[in-house]
Amino acid sequence: MATVADEGQQAGPAVFDPSRPVPVHPLTYLDEGDEVTVGRREAGTYVVLPADGAALLRRLEAGATPAEAAAWYRETYGEPVDMADFCDTLGELGFLRAAGEDAVADEGPVRWQRLGRALFSLPGALLAVALLAFAVVEMLRVPGLAPRYTYVFFSRSMVLNGVVLAFGQIPLVLLHEAAHALAGRRLGLRSHLSIGRRLYYLVFLTELNGLVTVERRKRYLPMLAGMITDVLVAAALVLAADAIRQDGHLTMAGRMLLAVAYFTLVRILWQFLFYLETDLYYVAVTVLGCVDLQTTARRVAYNNLARLAGRRTPRYDESVFHPRDREVARWYSWLVVVGYAVSIGMLLMTTVPMITMIRLVFGRFLHPAQASTGGLVDSGTFVLIILAQVFLLLRPTLQARRAARAATADRVLLNGES
Repeated sequence: MATVADEGQQAGPAVFDPSRPVPVHPLTYLDEGDEVTVGRREAGTYVVLPADGAALLRRLEAGATPAEAAAWYRETYGEPVDMADFCDTLGELGFLRAAGEDAVADEGPVRWQRLGRALFSLPGALLAVALLAFAVVEMLRVPGLAPRYTYVFFSRSMVLNGVVLAFGQIPLVLLHEAAHALAGRRLGLRSHLSIGRRLYYLVFLTELNGLVTVERRKRYLPMLAGMITDVLVAAALVLAADAIRQDGHLTMAGRMLLAVAYFTLVRILWQFLFYLETDLYYVAVTVLGCVDLQTTARRVAYNNLARLAGRRTPRYDESVFHPRDREVARWYSWLVVVGYAVSIGMLLMTTVPMITMIRLVFGRFLHPAQASTGGLVDSGTFVLIILAQVFLLLRPTLQARRAARAATADRVLLNGES
Protein backbone atom coordinates (compact mmCIF):
# COMPACT_ATOMS: atom_id res chain seq x y z
CA MET A 1 0.00 0.00 0.00
CA ALA A 2 1.27 3.48 -0.77
CA THR A 3 2.55 5.67 2.02
CA VAL A 4 1.17 9.17 2.41
CA ALA A 5 2.31 11.84 4.84
CA ASP A 6 -0.25 13.37 7.16
CA GLU A 7 0.82 15.95 9.70
CA GLY A 8 0.24 14.69 13.20
CA GLN A 9 0.18 11.00 12.27
CA GLN A 10 2.80 8.50 13.29
CA ALA A 11 5.28 7.26 10.69
CA GLY A 12 4.00 4.24 8.85
CA PRO A 13 1.80 3.09 5.98
CA ALA A 14 -1.25 5.18 5.18
CA VAL A 15 -4.37 4.55 3.15
CA PHE A 16 -4.01 5.47 -0.51
CA ASP A 17 -5.98 8.59 -1.35
CA PRO A 18 -5.93 9.66 -5.03
CA SER A 19 -6.98 13.19 -4.09
CA ARG A 20 -3.97 13.88 -1.87
CA PRO A 21 -0.33 14.41 -2.97
CA VAL A 22 2.03 11.50 -2.43
CA PRO A 23 5.19 12.54 -0.54
CA VAL A 24 8.18 11.45 -2.63
CA HIS A 25 11.77 11.46 -1.44
CA PRO A 26 14.16 13.68 -3.45
CA LEU A 27 15.14 11.55 -6.44
CA THR A 28 17.78 11.70 -9.16
CA TYR A 29 17.03 10.96 -12.81
CA LEU A 30 19.31 9.94 -15.66
CA ASP A 31 17.56 9.97 -19.03
CA GLU A 32 18.93 7.38 -21.46
CA GLY A 33 16.55 7.37 -24.39
CA ASP A 34 13.65 5.00 -23.81
CA GLU A 35 14.77 4.28 -20.24
CA VAL A 36 15.45 6.43 -17.19
CA THR A 37 17.53 5.45 -14.18
CA VAL A 38 15.84 6.75 -11.03
CA GLY A 39 17.14 6.50 -7.49
CA ARG A 40 17.71 7.80 -3.99
CA ARG A 41 21.39 8.48 -3.54
CA GLU A 42 21.24 8.66 0.27
CA ALA A 43 19.57 5.23 0.41
CA GLY A 44 21.47 3.62 -2.47
CA THR A 45 18.20 2.49 -4.13
CA TYR A 46 17.97 2.63 -7.93
CA VAL A 47 15.65 1.31 -10.59
CA VAL A 48 15.41 1.53 -14.39
CA LEU A 49 12.00 2.79 -15.52
CA PRO A 50 10.44 3.30 -18.95
CA ALA A 51 10.47 6.94 -19.98
CA ASP A 52 6.71 7.28 -19.44
CA GLY A 53 6.94 5.77 -15.94
CA ALA A 54 9.71 8.20 -14.99
CA ALA A 55 7.67 11.10 -16.34
CA LEU A 56 4.71 10.00 -14.22
CA LEU A 57 6.95 9.79 -11.16
CA ARG A 58 8.25 13.31 -11.83
CA ARG A 59 4.65 14.59 -11.76
CA LEU A 60 4.10 13.02 -8.35
CA GLU A 61 7.39 14.41 -7.05
CA ALA A 62 6.37 17.87 -8.28
CA GLY A 63 3.28 17.73 -6.05
CA ALA A 64 0.52 16.43 -8.33
CA THR A 65 -2.08 14.17 -6.72
CA PRO A 66 -2.40 10.61 -8.06
CA ALA A 67 -5.70 11.58 -9.71
CA GLU A 68 -4.10 14.58 -11.44
CA ALA A 69 -1.08 12.49 -12.51
CA ALA A 70 -3.35 9.76 -13.89
CA ALA A 71 -5.35 12.33 -15.91
CA TRP A 72 -2.13 13.82 -17.28
CA TYR A 73 -0.81 10.36 -18.22
CA ARG A 74 -4.06 9.46 -20.03
CA GLU A 75 -3.99 12.73 -21.95
CA THR A 76 -0.28 12.46 -22.83
CA TYR A 77 0.03 8.76 -23.64
CA GLY A 78 -3.56 7.84 -24.46
CA GLU A 79 -3.67 5.01 -21.92
CA PRO A 80 -5.01 4.62 -18.36
CA VAL A 81 -2.70 3.86 -15.44
CA ASP A 82 -3.36 2.10 -12.13
CA MET A 83 -2.07 4.75 -9.71
CA ALA A 84 -2.72 2.65 -6.62
CA ASP A 85 -0.49 -0.11 -7.98
CA PHE A 86 2.09 2.44 -9.19
CA CYS A 87 2.30 4.12 -5.78
CA ASP A 88 2.45 0.74 -4.06
CA THR A 89 5.49 -0.13 -6.19
CA LEU A 90 7.11 3.19 -5.33
CA GLY A 91 6.57 2.45 -1.65
CA GLU A 92 8.23 -0.96 -1.99
CA LEU A 93 11.22 0.72 -3.65
CA GLY A 94 11.47 3.13 -0.72
CA PHE A 95 10.82 6.18 -2.89
CA LEU A 96 7.89 7.38 -0.77
CA ARG A 97 8.06 8.96 2.64
CA ALA A 98 6.03 7.32 5.39
CA ALA A 99 3.38 9.25 7.27
CA GLY A 100 5.09 11.80 9.48
CA GLU A 101 8.52 11.21 7.95
CA ASP A 102 10.43 14.37 7.06
CA ALA A 103 12.25 14.79 3.80
CA VAL A 104 15.96 14.04 3.97
CA ALA A 105 17.84 17.25 4.57
CA ASP A 106 20.70 18.30 2.32
CA GLU A 107 23.92 16.99 3.85
CA GLY A 108 25.89 19.99 2.60
CA PRO A 109 29.09 20.01 0.54
CA VAL A 110 30.77 16.71 -0.21
CA ARG A 111 33.97 16.29 1.80
CA TRP A 112 37.23 15.77 -0.09
CA GLN A 113 35.60 16.96 -3.33
CA ARG A 114 38.30 19.60 -3.88
CA LEU A 115 41.04 17.03 -3.37
CA GLY A 116 39.38 14.72 -5.88
CA ARG A 117 39.11 17.53 -8.41
CA ALA A 118 42.76 18.48 -7.90
CA LEU A 119 44.06 14.93 -8.30
CA PHE A 120 41.88 14.08 -11.31
CA SER A 121 42.47 17.30 -13.21
CA LEU A 122 44.41 18.20 -16.36
CA PRO A 123 47.57 19.15 -14.41
CA GLY A 124 47.26 15.91 -12.43
CA ALA A 125 46.91 13.93 -15.67
CA LEU A 126 50.00 15.61 -17.15
CA LEU A 127 52.04 14.77 -14.04
CA ALA A 128 50.83 11.15 -14.18
CA VAL A 129 51.80 10.81 -17.84
CA ALA A 130 55.22 12.34 -17.11
CA LEU A 131 55.78 9.91 -14.21
CA LEU A 132 54.83 6.90 -16.32
CA ALA A 133 56.91 8.02 -19.30
CA PHE A 134 59.97 8.62 -17.10
CA ALA A 135 59.62 5.14 -15.57
CA VAL A 136 59.32 3.48 -19.00
CA VAL A 137 62.41 5.34 -20.27
CA GLU A 138 64.41 4.29 -17.20
CA MET A 139 63.37 0.63 -17.57
CA LEU A 140 64.57 0.72 -21.19
CA ARG A 141 67.78 2.48 -20.25
CA VAL A 142 68.78 0.48 -17.17
CA PRO A 143 69.05 -3.32 -17.57
CA GLY A 144 67.20 -5.26 -14.88
CA LEU A 145 65.10 -2.32 -13.67
CA ALA A 146 61.81 -3.73 -14.91
CA PRO A 147 59.81 -5.65 -12.23
CA ARG A 148 60.15 -9.43 -12.49
CA TYR A 149 59.38 -12.43 -10.31
CA THR A 150 63.05 -13.07 -9.46
CA TYR A 151 63.03 -9.91 -7.34
CA VAL A 152 60.53 -11.62 -5.05
CA PHE A 153 63.63 -13.12 -3.45
CA PHE A 154 65.24 -9.79 -2.66
CA SER A 155 66.56 -11.22 0.61
CA ARG A 156 68.02 -14.57 1.66
CA SER A 157 65.50 -14.52 4.50
CA MET A 158 62.31 -16.26 3.40
CA VAL A 159 60.49 -14.74 6.37
CA LEU A 160 61.40 -11.21 5.31
CA ASN A 161 60.42 -11.93 1.70
CA GLY A 162 57.07 -13.38 2.72
CA VAL A 163 56.20 -10.66 5.23
CA VAL A 164 57.03 -7.80 2.84
CA LEU A 165 55.05 -9.30 -0.01
CA ALA A 166 52.10 -10.26 2.20
CA PHE A 167 51.73 -6.93 3.99
CA GLY A 168 53.33 -4.61 1.43
CA GLN A 169 50.23 -4.76 -0.77
CA ILE A 170 47.80 -3.76 2.00
CA PRO A 171 48.48 0.01 1.85
CA LEU A 172 48.56 -0.15 -1.96
CA VAL A 173 45.15 -1.84 -2.08
CA LEU A 174 43.88 0.88 0.27
CA LEU A 175 45.30 3.48 -2.11
CA HIS A 176 43.56 1.75 -5.03
CA GLU A 177 40.17 1.94 -3.30
CA ALA A 178 40.77 5.49 -2.07
CA ALA A 179 41.32 6.53 -5.70
CA HIS A 180 37.87 5.15 -6.58
CA ALA A 181 36.34 7.07 -3.68
CA LEU A 182 38.06 10.38 -4.49
CA ALA A 183 37.15 10.12 -8.17
CA GLY A 184 33.54 9.64 -7.10
CA ARG A 185 33.63 12.56 -4.68
CA ARG A 186 35.03 14.70 -7.50
CA LEU A 187 31.60 14.28 -9.13
CA GLY A 188 29.77 15.13 -5.92
CA LEU A 189 29.00 11.51 -5.01
CA ARG A 190 29.13 10.58 -1.34
CA SER A 191 31.38 7.60 -1.97
CA HIS A 192 32.49 5.58 1.05
CA LEU A 193 35.68 3.69 1.81
CA SER A 194 35.44 1.02 4.48
CA ILE A 195 37.52 -1.82 5.90
CA GLY A 196 36.14 -5.32 6.10
CA ARG A 197 37.35 -8.85 6.70
CA ARG A 198 37.29 -12.03 4.64
CA LEU A 199 38.31 -14.85 6.98
CA TYR A 200 41.55 -13.40 8.41
CA TYR A 201 42.24 -11.13 5.42
CA LEU A 202 41.72 -7.38 5.59
CA VAL A 203 39.80 -6.02 2.59
CA PHE A 204 39.01 -2.47 1.57
CA LEU A 205 35.62 -1.70 0.03
CA THR A 206 34.48 1.34 -1.93
CA GLU A 207 30.82 2.27 -2.44
CA LEU A 208 30.31 4.63 -5.37
CA ASN A 209 26.77 5.43 -4.31
CA GLY A 210 24.87 7.22 -7.07
CA LEU A 211 27.28 6.50 -9.92
CA VAL A 212 24.48 4.93 -11.99
CA THR A 213 22.70 8.30 -12.07
CA VAL A 214 25.78 10.10 -13.43
CA GLU A 215 26.09 10.81 -17.13
CA ARG A 216 27.57 7.73 -18.80
CA ARG A 217 30.78 9.36 -20.09
CA LYS A 218 31.59 10.63 -16.58
CA ARG A 219 31.46 7.19 -14.97
CA TYR A 220 34.64 5.81 -16.53
CA LEU A 221 37.17 7.76 -14.47
CA PRO A 222 35.77 6.62 -11.07
CA MET A 223 35.74 3.04 -12.37
CA LEU A 224 39.30 3.18 -13.74
CA ALA A 225 40.83 5.36 -11.01
CA GLY A 226 42.06 2.35 -9.03
CA MET A 227 43.88 0.77 -11.98
CA ILE A 228 45.38 4.11 -12.98
CA THR A 229 46.68 4.49 -9.44
CA ASP A 230 48.17 0.97 -9.52
CA VAL A 231 50.08 1.78 -12.73
CA LEU A 232 51.41 5.01 -11.25
CA VAL A 233 52.39 3.28 -8.01
CA ALA A 234 54.34 0.65 -9.97
CA ALA A 235 56.06 3.42 -11.93
CA ALA A 236 56.96 5.28 -8.72
CA LEU A 237 58.40 2.10 -7.17
CA VAL A 238 60.54 1.53 -10.26
CA LEU A 239 61.89 5.08 -10.11
CA ALA A 240 62.54 4.76 -6.37
CA ALA A 241 64.52 1.55 -6.96
CA ASP A 242 66.46 3.35 -9.68
CA ALA A 243 67.20 6.31 -7.40
CA ILE A 244 68.87 4.18 -4.71
CA ARG A 245 71.13 2.15 -7.03
CA GLN A 246 74.74 1.93 -5.93
CA ASP A 247 77.55 1.74 -8.46
CA GLY A 248 75.00 1.00 -11.15
CA HIS A 249 73.59 -2.04 -9.30
CA LEU A 250 70.29 -2.53 -7.54
CA THR A 251 70.41 -2.61 -3.75
CA MET A 252 68.43 -5.09 -1.66
CA ALA A 253 65.95 -2.30 -0.87
CA GLY A 254 65.65 -1.59 -4.58
CA ARG A 255 64.91 -5.24 -5.35
CA MET A 256 62.30 -5.18 -2.56
CA LEU A 257 60.59 -2.19 -4.20
CA LEU A 258 60.59 -3.98 -7.56
CA ALA A 259 59.11 -7.08 -5.93
CA VAL A 260 56.22 -4.99 -4.57
CA ALA A 261 55.86 -3.39 -8.03
CA TYR A 262 55.69 -6.86 -9.60
CA PHE A 263 52.74 -7.93 -7.47
CA THR A 264 51.08 -4.55 -8.05
CA LEU A 265 51.15 -5.31 -11.78
CA VAL A 266 49.74 -8.78 -11.05
CA ARG A 267 46.80 -7.09 -9.31
CA ILE A 268 46.22 -5.03 -12.47
CA LEU A 269 46.01 -8.24 -14.52
CA TRP A 270 43.43 -9.51 -12.04
CA GLN A 271 41.10 -6.76 -13.27
CA PHE A 272 40.76 -8.62 -16.59
CA LEU A 273 38.91 -11.44 -14.84
CA PHE A 274 35.50 -10.19 -15.96
CA TYR A 275 33.68 -13.15 -14.47
CA LEU A 276 34.68 -11.87 -11.01
CA GLU A 277 32.91 -8.54 -11.72
CA THR A 278 36.09 -6.46 -11.47
CA ASP A 279 36.59 -2.78 -12.31
CA LEU A 280 36.95 -3.56 -16.02
CA TYR A 281 33.73 -5.58 -15.96
CA TYR A 282 31.77 -2.52 -14.86
CA VAL A 283 33.53 -0.44 -17.52
CA ALA A 284 32.46 -2.98 -20.15
CA VAL A 285 28.87 -3.01 -18.85
CA THR A 286 28.75 0.79 -19.02
CA VAL A 287 30.18 0.91 -22.54
CA LEU A 288 27.75 -1.74 -23.76
CA GLY A 289 24.73 -0.19 -22.04
CA CYS A 290 23.84 -3.32 -20.08
CA VAL A 291 21.99 -3.68 -16.78
CA ASP A 292 22.95 -7.09 -15.33
CA LEU A 293 25.14 -8.68 -17.97
CA GLN A 294 26.89 -11.16 -15.68
CA THR A 295 23.73 -12.91 -14.50
CA THR A 296 22.23 -12.92 -17.98
CA ALA A 297 25.40 -14.30 -19.59
CA ARG A 298 25.69 -17.11 -17.07
CA ARG A 299 22.08 -18.19 -17.53
CA VAL A 300 22.21 -17.92 -21.31
CA ALA A 301 25.40 -20.00 -21.27
CA TYR A 302 23.68 -22.61 -19.11
CA ASN A 303 20.78 -22.79 -21.56
CA ASN A 304 23.19 -23.14 -24.49
CA LEU A 305 25.05 -26.00 -22.80
CA ALA A 306 21.72 -27.65 -21.98
CA ARG A 307 20.72 -27.47 -25.65
CA LEU A 308 24.01 -29.05 -26.69
CA ALA A 309 23.31 -31.83 -24.18
CA GLY A 310 19.96 -32.47 -25.88
CA ARG A 311 17.68 -30.72 -23.40
CA ARG A 312 14.82 -29.11 -25.30
CA THR A 313 13.29 -27.03 -22.51
CA PRO A 314 15.63 -24.28 -21.25
CA ARG A 315 16.02 -23.90 -17.51
CA TYR A 316 15.86 -20.10 -17.63
CA ASP A 317 13.28 -18.00 -19.46
CA GLU A 318 15.46 -15.65 -21.51
CA SER A 319 12.55 -13.35 -22.33
CA VAL A 320 12.68 -11.89 -18.80
CA PHE A 321 16.23 -10.60 -19.30
CA HIS A 322 16.90 -7.04 -20.36
CA PRO A 323 16.99 -6.95 -24.20
CA ARG A 324 20.45 -5.36 -24.29
CA ASP A 325 21.83 -7.90 -21.80
CA ARG A 326 20.38 -10.74 -23.87
CA GLU A 327 21.92 -9.36 -27.07
CA VAL A 328 25.41 -8.88 -25.60
CA ALA A 329 25.34 -12.21 -23.75
CA ARG A 330 25.52 -14.02 -27.09
CA TRP A 331 29.19 -13.10 -27.49
CA TYR A 332 30.15 -11.99 -23.98
CA SER A 333 31.04 -15.59 -23.09
CA TRP A 334 34.22 -15.15 -25.14
CA LEU A 335 35.37 -12.44 -22.75
CA VAL A 336 34.76 -14.87 -19.91
CA VAL A 337 37.04 -17.33 -21.71
CA VAL A 338 39.68 -14.59 -21.95
CA GLY A 339 39.29 -14.06 -18.23
CA TYR A 340 40.00 -17.71 -17.55
CA ALA A 341 43.08 -17.52 -19.78
CA VAL A 342 44.35 -14.51 -17.83
CA SER A 343 43.65 -16.43 -14.60
CA ILE A 344 45.95 -19.19 -15.75
CA GLY A 345 48.62 -16.65 -16.63
CA MET A 346 48.32 -14.99 -13.22
CA LEU A 347 48.51 -18.40 -11.56
CA LEU A 348 51.80 -19.03 -13.33
CA MET A 349 53.10 -15.59 -12.39
CA THR A 350 52.45 -16.24 -8.70
CA THR A 351 53.13 -20.00 -8.64
CA VAL A 352 56.65 -19.85 -10.08
CA PRO A 353 57.93 -17.61 -7.25
CA MET A 354 56.16 -19.74 -4.65
CA ILE A 355 57.64 -22.98 -6.02
CA THR A 356 61.08 -21.40 -6.01
CA MET A 357 60.57 -20.19 -2.45
CA ILE A 358 59.42 -23.62 -1.23
CA ARG A 359 62.35 -25.29 -2.97
CA LEU A 360 64.79 -22.95 -1.23
CA VAL A 361 63.14 -23.45 2.16
CA PHE A 362 63.03 -27.23 2.10
CA GLY A 363 66.40 -27.42 0.39
CA ARG A 364 67.93 -26.20 3.64
CA PHE A 365 66.24 -29.04 5.55
CA LEU A 366 67.27 -31.67 3.00
CA HIS A 367 70.87 -30.47 3.02
CA PRO A 368 71.41 -29.08 6.53
CA ALA A 369 75.17 -29.38 6.27
CA GLN A 370 75.15 -26.77 3.50
CA ALA A 371 72.87 -24.38 5.39
CA SER A 372 73.79 -22.04 8.19
CA THR A 373 72.06 -22.06 11.56
CA GLY A 374 70.42 -18.75 10.72
CA GLY A 375 69.17 -20.19 7.43
CA LEU A 376 67.62 -23.20 9.17
CA VAL A 377 65.92 -20.95 11.74
CA ASP A 378 64.64 -18.72 8.95
CA SER A 379 63.20 -21.67 7.02
CA GLY A 380 61.62 -23.11 10.18
CA THR A 381 59.99 -19.78 10.96
CA PHE A 382 58.70 -19.53 7.39
CA VAL A 383 57.11 -22.99 7.62
CA LEU A 384 55.47 -22.08 10.94
CA ILE A 385 53.99 -18.93 9.39
CA ILE A 386 52.55 -20.96 6.49
CA LEU A 387 51.07 -23.54 8.89
CA ALA A 388 49.57 -20.78 11.01
CA GLN A 389 47.89 -19.32 7.91
CA VAL A 390 46.49 -22.74 6.97
CA PHE A 391 45.18 -23.19 10.51
CA LEU A 392 43.49 -19.79 10.48
CA LEU A 393 41.96 -20.63 7.11
CA LEU A 394 40.58 -23.99 8.21
CA ARG A 395 39.49 -22.99 11.72
CA PRO A 396 36.18 -21.28 10.73
CA THR A 397 35.28 -24.29 8.56
CA LEU A 398 35.99 -26.75 11.36
CA GLN A 399 34.02 -24.66 13.86
CA ALA A 400 31.05 -24.53 11.48
CA ARG A 401 31.13 -28.30 11.04
CA ARG A 402 31.26 -28.86 14.81
CA ALA A 403 28.31 -26.52 15.29
CA ALA A 404 26.35 -28.34 12.58
CA ARG A 405 27.07 -31.75 14.14
CA ALA A 406 26.06 -30.45 17.58
CA ALA A 407 22.81 -29.05 16.18
CA THR A 408 22.09 -32.39 14.47
CA ALA A 409 22.76 -34.29 17.68
CA ASP A 410 20.43 -31.98 19.61
CA ARG A 411 17.63 -32.57 17.08
CA VAL A 412 18.12 -36.34 17.32
CA LEU A 413 17.91 -36.19 21.12
CA LEU A 414 14.78 -34.05 21.03
CA ASN A 415 13.10 -36.32 18.51
CA GLY A 416 14.05 -39.36 20.58
CA GLU A 417 12.68 -37.86 23.76
CA SER A 418 9.46 -36.83 22.09
